[in-house]
Amino acid sequence: MSEVNDINKKIKEEMTDYWSSRAETFNELKIQELNSDMRGRWLKELQTYLPAEKGLRILDIGTGTGFFCFLLGAEGHVLTGIDLTEKMILEARKSSSILGIPAEFYVMDAEMPDFPDNSFDAIVTRNVAWTLPDLKKAYEKWHNLLKEDGVLINFDGDYSRENEQHKLPENHAHSKITQEQWSAYEHLKTELRPISNPRPAWDVQLLKSAGFKEIILDEQVGHRIYSEINQFYNPTPIFTIAARK
Repeated sequence: MSEVNDINKKIKEEMTDYWSSRAETFNELKIQELNSDMRGRWLKELQTYLPAEKGLRILDIGTGTGFFCFLLGAEGHVLTGIDLTEKMILEARKSSSILGIPAEFYVMDAEMPDFPDNSFDAIVTRNVAWTLPDLKKAYEKWHNLLKEDGVLINFDGDYSRENEQHKLPENHAHSKITQEQWSAYEHLKTELRPISNPRPAWDVQLLKSAGFKEIILDEQVGHRIYSEINQFYNPTPIFTIAARK
């Protein structure tokens, strides 16, 4: 068990170093995305699963620099964002002030969010679950954090298993990533691949085991979100998996 804990700790430290090095340029891209047609596309996908009423208490896990917090906060919801990377949280707080969209941001481990059980109407997350060494533990904890009939909305891809080279525009989302950062990213995938199973089938299994119900899987979401190849384009097939407590 201690060996597993050591491996998981090492992965999280490397993940934090990687995202720390990308925080500023990542934030620039997310602000651009928030002010583009992508805003409406992401909002439409989220609203497919969120309850219709305003003022929902929503936790954004792995918030990065706050994209979902600002997107949903502007719709009248009460947002809390957490991320393991302090530099990401600092960027999110700055953007919150500049945009005038309030949200609470904390440095926190996605596998162990430090909130009371039954705290949130919804949990949202984007491209985060694949980075977690213990996804089973995370889903169990997230289930506890939701109120009865609360909803989890997870957008993700099986990133640790992607190996295809894709032709991208010159201004693509990763154009500012250095060779050192690319190498760190590829190394993380090699570490995560052996301790995960092919997704999203694995997610469905883990969510059921954690006690979730009404699990909905949508593997076509990427075609709607990334309908053209632009600076926000993600060539990795993504899925939405939504589930209720």
